[in-house]
Amino acid sequence: MKKINQISLVSLLCLATLPALAQQKPSLHSEMLHTAQPDYPVAYTTPKVEEVTQVLNRIHKYLDAVTPMKVISNTTKKEITDFSKIDTSAVVERGTFSLTSYEWGVTYSGMLAASEATGDERFNDYARKRMTFLAEKVPYFKEVLKQNPSSKGLRQVIMPHALDDCGAVCSAMIKATRGNVVKTDLRPLIDNYMNYISTKEFRFTDGTLARNRPQANTLWLDDLFMGVPALAQMGKLTGDNRYFDDAVKQVSQFSKRMFNHQKNVFMHGWVADMETHPEFHWGRANGWAILTMVELLDVLPENHAGRAEVLTLLKAHAKGLASYQTGSGFWHQLLDRPDSYLETSATAIYAYSFARAINNGWLDAKAYGPATLLAWNAVATKVNAGGQVEGVCVGTGMGFDPAFYYYRPINVLAAHGYGPVLLAGAEMLKLMKSGKYSMNDSALQYNK
Repeated sequence: MKKINQISLVSLLCLATLPALAQQKPSLHSEMLHTAQPDYPVAYTTPKVEEVTQVLNRIHKYLDAVTPMKVISNTTKKEITDFSKIDTSAVVERGTFSLTSYEWGVTYSGMLAASEATGDERFNDYARKRMTFLAEKVPYFKEVLKQNPSSKGLRQVIMPHALDDCGAVCSAMIKATRGNVVKTDLRPLIDNYMNYISTKEFRFTDGTLARNRPQANTLWLDDLFMGVPALAQMGKLTGDNRYFDDAVKQVSQFSKRMFNHQKNVFMHGWVADMETHPEFHWGRANGWAILTMVELLDVLPENHAGRAEVLTLLKAHAKGLASYQTGSGFWHQLLDRPDSYLETSATAIYAYSFARAINNGWLDAKAYGPATLLAWNAVATKVNAGGQVEGVCVGTGMGFDPAFYYYRPINVLAAHGYGPVLLAGAEMLKLMKSGKYSMNDSALQYNK
């Protein structure tokens, strides 16, 4: 009883002092707590133009050094300079990355965008030299292929056998042609690529671009990007509406099968004879999807009947993607699985696509601008001093279990990160030139 009384007395004394404490003026420290700098994992501010430019320059320097333009004899391992004689073992020297892969199609587009945004002709020069090299060497390698049908020298360019061989490189070549970046005639290569996309790639009976792997009659979300931007660019180059119509049809028919309207993101794969589809919302595939819509809207005529549908889907997808962005600015390998790792290439594609959509008035700058700046700041931390892009998932097929996606390796030699980071940096420079982003009450805001 004595102990209870002592506790009660202490309680009464504390209560008696509360009014006095409440009347005390707060210290300067407590007044300023709301402005204290949080321990953000990446920079939480508007990036500087020179900082973004430095990132782009580091990537250019690295890639220019590791992607040579040489033809070598696979027999002697020496460079071939006399093309009047056919060496049936001739191949293009393989640098760190392939000059003809779809990842490098994205990289060429990124270089073109970086040149436009910075005014630095070195970026254009990178794409120009390599596209010119390919165009000039294709006739030689056609002769090599005639004499040696098993030759792999530029086979991917001469005899494409998948959308991966065609779309991204073709799209970049059309952009370079439209922008008068390349003086060499790229049209033979462009027409060959487009012939494959339009007439040779496997399609469903309704015309949807599809594959027969890993299962028969399969849709890969990736194939939106492997086919649609090239179709759209060809429509712009030729003025032929058939290309635009096909491009819009692909977006519409993929989304009807693969877009989750509750989560506002896409599943990675869809198989015709599967009653139940395990939904794995893979980050980079969703990146290819939103990038496809941005690329299509860039050139699709304003009066095209399908434009409203594409724009509506873009807005829904952006809303879904934004809801899964992490506090570090990155997105996860599987968007809705927070225990999967943070992945750079998807984050870079979203940064570019959001920025491009804002700059074109398709997305609300107030709603999406801060998330875009945060995404770029995250991506910038993954470009190391040597210009390599870290944290990028390697090439990935389609799986039907989570382990497949969770444990895909990451590596600086995964080519998928370079083009997206170049695109993102270039578009960020345009976004930042608006000068309308600032810190307001410690938060990033868009101010009209």
